[in-house]
Amino acid sequence: MKRTLIYELQNKLEEEVCLKGWVHRIRRLSKISFVILRDRTGIIQCVVDNKSYDLSLIKLESVVEIKGKAVKSNSKISIAEIQVSSISVISEVCNDLPIEINKENLDINLETLLDHRVLSLRNRHINNIFKVQAVIAQAFREFLINNDFTEIFTPKIVSEGAEGGTAMFEVKYFEKKAYLAQSPQFYKQMLVGSGYERVFEISQVYRAEEHNSRRHLNEYVSMDLEMGFIEDERDIMKLENEILKYIVSKVQEKAIGQYPEFLDKLPKVPNSIPDITFSTAIRILRDVYRKEDISEEDLDPEGEKLLYEYSREKFKSEFLFVTDYPRKKRPMYTMPKGSEFTHSFDLLFRGMEITTGGQRIHNYDMLKENMEYKGLKPEKFQHYMEVFKFGMPPHGGLAIGLERLTCQLLELNNIREASLFSRDRTRLTP
Repeated sequence: MKRTLIYELQNKLEEEVCLKGWVHRIRRLSKISFVILRDRTGIIQCVVDNKSYDLSLIKLESVVEIKGKAVKSNSKISIAEIQVSSISVISEVCNDLPIEINKENLDINLETLLDHRVLSLRNRHINNIFKVQAVIAQAFREFLINNDFTEIFTPKIVSEGAEGGTAMFEVKYFEKKAYLAQSPQFYKQMLVGSGYERVFEISQVYRAEEHNSRRHLNEYVSMDLEMGFIEDERDIMKLENEILKYIVSKVQEKAIGQYPEFLDKLPKVPNSIPDITFSTAIRILRDVYRKEDISEEDLDPEGEKLLYEYSREKFKSEFLFVTDYPRKKRPMYTMPKGSEFTHSFDLLFRGMEITTGGQRIHNYDMLKENMEYKGLKPEKFQHYMEVFKFGMPPHGGLAIGLERLTCQLLELNNIREASLFSRDRTRLTP
């Protein structure tokens, strides 16, 4: 008999069906027992005659095959239930479960959960986090393809870093020294200049920073885009605004039927996300919140949280663009704005930066000069710079951290909760 998925049962009432999945829970009564079965599409109640089957030999999370008649149900679990005619174990559980997964919320610490990550994913709530994440990535891809962007796939083993600094993982590449890519930035720009004009990539990037905080990973998924023939960074900001509206609408559409527990957490994306300059942000932190330990080059986590409070009160928005970052802070490819600032931005969402973006330098001489200003040697970047000699359009782009966006969208406590198999300062397994 062909396998039936649980979500298909509403169309198979009064029919004999074959289900396969995991034993989610067993409730024993005097004459009958209820086996709650789970597959990737949901859970179903199966009614078993105790005289016919000894369920004491079946442990929770065993993989089983259940055959029986699908009938209308009065339970809150689903609209159907199964009157079991046969039940057999396909794969039994050999050991006691290291974590109790069949609760709405797992009451265990994060490290234990990550140690048993695959098992924890059987928990419905945790499983749904990554279904939402998949929708986010799919919506990002759909929106850009519908707006004439081409998806690209760029190397993750590189000879030089795209972001400057020393936070790179060094790897031995035969007789040469190489690094894991911090960003696809150079390749995005080169492909804009090659004639594609609009490109995007969803892929892993690597940062060898030694922090170990709730907001950082050393390997994460970056959703990158680059676009040619822009006026300035505001074209990129407007595009991101539209992308986020599309992403949230798609998550909301799926959540209604599949993961309603997240519906109340989803934000309203303004038609026009408010923005303030970096200098204004510093002034607000000093004058409004009396914050003293302020960097003149970047915002710290406390500052981002305070600006979130300010944005909610002042603009009624959970999103806030901060623009015009100092030239000293931004990478060498960022378009200067005068001598001190840049045509760049960060997007803060619920008190955490989820995006960095801006206009890029498209003039060869200016790019070379800015590299030297940053203490870099242009001759090390000759393959990247070559395209700038042969006609590069004004362009810009951004990068959205997929795990950070997921974390903030679902109001999770730690970014590791939004990473299937997290790589941080101390974790290399599973």
